[in-house]
Amino acid sequence: MTPGQHSCRALPRCVRLTLQKPQPKSNGKVSSLMPNLYGQWRAPAQAAPALREAEEAAPSERLLQRIWQHQRLQRDQLKTLDGRKVRVLHPGFWNHEAGPDFRGAVVQFACEPPRSGDVEIDLRPAGWRGHGHDRNPAYQIVVLHVVWEADSSAACALPTLALKSHLDSPLNELRLWLSHDADAPGLLAGQCSAPLRDLPENILREVLQQAAHLRLQRKASEFAARARQVGWEQSLWEGLFAALGYKQNVWPMRRVAELLPLLLARELNKRGATFGLQARLLGVSGLLPNELTRARASADNYLRRVWDHWWREREQFADFILPRALWRFNGLRPANHPQRRLALAAHWLDAGNLPDKLERWFSAPIPDQKLEGSLLKILQAGRDDFWSWHWTLRSARMTKSQPLLGAQRVTDLAVNVVLPWFWMRAVVGKSDALQRAAEHRYFAWPRSEDNAVLRLARQRLLGGTKAGALRTAAMQQGLLQIVRDFCAHSNALCENCRFPELVRGLNASSGGHDVADEL
Repeated sequence: MTPGQHSCRALPRCVRLTLQKPQPKSNGKVSSLMPNLYGQWRAPAQAAPALREAEEAAPSERLLQRIWQHQRLQRDQLKTLDGRKVRVLHPGFWNHEAGPDFRGAVVQFACEPPRSGDVEIDLRPAGWRGHGHDRNPAYQIVVLHVVWEADSSAACALPTLALKSHLDSPLNELRLWLSHDADAPGLLAGQCSAPLRDLPENILREVLQQAAHLRLQRKASEFAARARQVGWEQSLWEGLFAALGYKQNVWPMRRVAELLPLLLARELNKRGATFGLQARLLGVSGLLPNELTRARASADNYLRRVWDHWWREREQFADFILPRALWRFNGLRPANHPQRRLALAAHWLDAGNLPDKLERWFSAPIPDQKLEGSLLKILQAGRDDFWSWHWTLRSARMTKSQPLLGAQRVTDLAVNVVLPWFWMRAVVGKSDALQRAAEHRYFAWPRSEDNAVLRLARQRLLGGTKAGALRTAAMQQGLLQIVRDFCAHSNALCENCRFPELVRGLNASSGGHDVADEL
């Protein structure tokens, strides 16, 4: 079976998996809290005046900015008001200062070369002149004006995209989904840190797990929205590629994944399929260097082979090659370089049956302590003659080979992609048993390594509690969710944040009476 034969197979919307009887473990869950206590806490926070959307025909500009940032759009159907097809190769970086709303976006109109520039977001096209953008030098490199809906009374001064008919989900659903996604505030411990530290351990764990469950639902809803457009299997590939992009390169990695049906449509030589896929992915990504190092023979030899292969195919994929400017390398660890991650993805694709392997893994009765290792065994590529010994296409050969994927990244893939994907398939298939199985593994998964985001969250909510206090990945996810649900709606002084008082009330109620009385 060639990669082109299996790549576009869409999974059915009804789940066909079968499972052994779920293991009767509690993962430390307790019954002293109402099952949806955290959800009740969170609801008023999402209705904060700064983010609440009134019942009106149009959303606020801020909501449109969030929709654009997360590209919650039918991305394959975008057209400007004058009828030109638009491909968003990168939405840009949200600008919270003066000037256009998003800096450094990359878009492509019809068959034209990709353009780099800024994106401005208004409710209607008339906002471009009404806000004085046409006279402001700061807006000179805006390449796309994004609006909610067309305004027949105003001519478009530049390419304009109306989002109203291109959302991937109903607007009210997007309001709920996007209302809590924001950057964390400052470094000082929040007012909730003291009452959280005073909570009994089992109550704190339950609060974090309820928050983590909401986070699971949120990530799963992304897969459902995308699967409605491209099918379950393609949505999985896009999620896996995006996760390999880390924070810096999520969008270009996702774009490469969106091209997989095209890239895999042409068959490859079976004997060199992995290498051929590496050349194809590296070529279309725009990450192939144009010059040899002239100093590292092993890297130069591999690059020559890649170019020899890519030159023969480049013309047929020319319209889809990503600009190199899309990629970000600052602060990137060598092991996380996108060249290396695309090489890993080529191994996954060449295997031809990764979704099937994941289904068998999900269906198998695996002890909790072996979950991480068992998934790593599936996702870890075998020895690669080049990439096991090189970080990038220009790096020197290492003295000791390194795996293309480690345990830390497997945990990120499990809690952010694999388990949310299975959970949502179970929801769509109306299988309670499969939902419980996905939740069990989600809550049982061991914690990931500490990172800057988690350190900030622990500083903010738990007063710098040691990383080991969060014993599972779900507890880490729950902590991050609380930051987004509450801290992101307040300021560094925790002004107008209900969470500290809610936790104090929970402390008072933990002696025995119903915590619902504190809501």
